[in-house]
Amino acid sequence: MPKVSVIVPSYNYAASLHVCLRAIAAQTYPEIEVLVVDDHSTDDSVAVARALGVRVIALPDNGGCGRARNVGVANTTGDILFFVDADVAMAPDAVAEAVALLEAEPQVGAVCGIEDPEPLLHDTLVARYRGLQYHHWSASGEGNVTFLFPAMCAIRRRVYTEIGPFNPALKQTEEVDYGYRLSRRHQLRLTSRVRGRHDHDHQLLPLLRKLFHRARLRIPLYARARRFATGFETAARAWGSLIATAALPALGLPVLFGPWWLLVPAGLVAASVAADRDLYVLAHRRRGPVFLMFFVAVHFLVNVTITAGVAAGALQWLVSRPFRQLYDGTFPVEATA
Repeated sequence: MPKVSVIVPSYNYAASLHVCLRAIAAQTYPEIEVLVVDDHSTDDSVAVARALGVRVIALPDNGGCGRARNVGVANTTGDILFFVDADVAMAPDAVAEAVALLEAEPQVGAVCGIEDPEPLLHDTLVARYRGLQYHHWSASGEGNVTFLFPAMCAIRRRVYTEIGPFNPALKQTEEVDYGYRLSRRHQLRLTSRVRGRHDHDHQLLPLLRKLFHRARLRIPLYARARRFATGFETAARAWGSLIATAALPALGLPVLFGPWWLLVPAGLVAASVAADRDLYVLAHRRRGPVFLMFFVAVHFLVNVTITAGVAAGALQWLVSRPFRQLYDGTFPVEATA
């Protein structure tokens, strides 16, 4: 039976950390060691973990999740590394299911879980939106992917050693970088057998700000890879975002040419919804028609925000050489004459 090192990077997650750690303690898999790597929190996260008897490494400064995970690997001994975000509560069989899959399929280098649609702690309308949206986008990509989902992710230690550590220079897109690197050599599996609940973003502006910067920071990687990561982002969703954004300037048409031209922005919004139809069907089925109207409005803002982030990233890519080189370590250096 392989030993599993459960590594929890944490930064100011005292509110959810105790729920996360209690869920780890309730795992059915017996061979587990647990380590919290505190990324210089300013709340009482360290005290919360230590009060539960969990080993903690408190870092002297804030360096991001990637660096915290690397520190966790260096200070644990398990054959399998199981990364769990501090705002996630795993299902009791999550570790056991991940180990079973890795043992049954040696070609799989890492296993990532799918989060339930219900938010863990903050049950606001925005958290309900984010829970449904993130769950659907993940579940629809179940299978082999190139996008790492590090909130619940088991990696063979030998694969981590082969691929190398998370890039500590990346604080928001380290999972895209690592998933691309790993999936070039091993299968990366996204599975609903590994489940948990996430304390999702519960306020709109912080969610939009995060999505903007994540979209912006993906541009240098995708410009080099020349393809989307599989398992989350799809061509249909990209078109949905572009079409939703096009509806904004189209609002000027009825002002210029008369009310019948309002059909153009309305048609564009409808086309954007059709691009990810199953997402809206899920929202209606689980929460009803009133929530669906809220969901459509928020997802419209999300689509516009993602497009704006892509545009900002493309502009930054054109004018900034350091930005273009952000993921240079991800790609092999080509020989030059």
